[in-house]
Amino acid sequence: MSLTCKPDCRYALLVPTSMGVRLTPANGEPMHCGSLFHLQVTSAETNVVSVASYLGLPVKVLTTFVKGSPIARLIRDNLAGRHMDVEGPDVDQGSPWGYRHQFNLADSGFGTRGPRVHNDRAGEIGRTLDVKDFDLERIFGREGVQIVHLSGLIAALSPQTGAFCLEIARAAKKHGTRVSFDLNYRASFWKGREKELRGIFLEIAGVADILVGNEEDFQLALGIAGPEAGGKDLAAQIENFKGMITRAKAAFPKATVFATTLREVVNVNCHRWGAILSEGDTWHVVEPREIGVLDRIGGGDGFVGGVLYAILRGWEPAKWIQFGWACGALVVTQMTDYAQPADEEAVWSIWQGNARVKR
Repeated sequence: MSLTCKPDCRYALLVPTSMGVRLTPANGEPMHCGSLFHLQVTSAETNVVSVASYLGLPVKVLTTFVKGSPIARLIRDNLAGRHMDVEGPDVDQGSPWGYRHQFNLADSGFGTRGPRVHNDRAGEIGRTLDVKDFDLERIFGREGVQIVHLSGLIAALSPQTGAFCLEIARAAKKHGTRVSFDLNYRASFWKGREKELRGIFLEIAGVADILVGNEEDFQLALGIAGPEAGGKDLAAQIENFKGMITRAKAAFPKATVFATTLREVVNVNCHRWGAILSEGDTWHVVEPREIGVLDRIGGGDGFVGGVLYAILRGWEPAKWIQFGWACGALVVTQMTDYAQPADEEAVWSIWQGNARVKR
């Protein structure tokens, strides 16, 4: 079975997101010891679609900005540099204590000292995302989108963004757009909102064509029993993850693709990276392989982005997981949270384990 996408669309991928910036200390230092910091534009959702945008497919971002903010200008310029179209309103800051773009404070860790991430989301402008600010009939009906990628982070950001994601999923299905849903469960977002968010997540998952998540995501966001303990035997662990996905397939029969990543941390700068993908009745598995890690953030997003790109390119399903695995392995060699592949060959060289110099 292959996952076909409707042709003749203006956009290959569309993603709603809340944009922010990340501060990272130089030279692998801890945040509290840093004196020189790298500033980058980031969001999990644009991390995903960067694979496609850098490789030449048309991508659109739906978001919202703080009017007159220099951070908003930085974000706009960055997304333009990533070859993405952007649509969204400018919202007044209100006061010095009003809206702003989120800050992500993250050191990369080093050796035996693990990374630490602190999210500062007070006053986050992305929580105001509202369906009334976007013409979904134009976007999906007249312009056309092949795949819309939704994230549980945005669906759970606020009641307003949850309704926004639901309306996007409904509009996508109405117009024949494929829906990709990365569950991205966050306990702090769900606190006190479990019933509300479970309903939103179940509806989106119920219409999704592609479902992605780790064992915590499937259990806590959708109520799917997780993998049984498999000890240290890798084959047993993989079979247990397949069992979890099989249960998800039974619960969400409209989805044709399910995927999860496997990560074993040897140390901060050396991981064993793998993945499992179910396409129809066929399993595709990449057993964990050792990769070098400069900064781990974004690896999972790169995997999803690679899988979506491979689907959009119409490749045979066996290549979806391979390209996704390699895009995830590429991201963690960069300081940005998103992959910036030079071309497809650069990604395939990672899959093939060919790290020789390219002249």
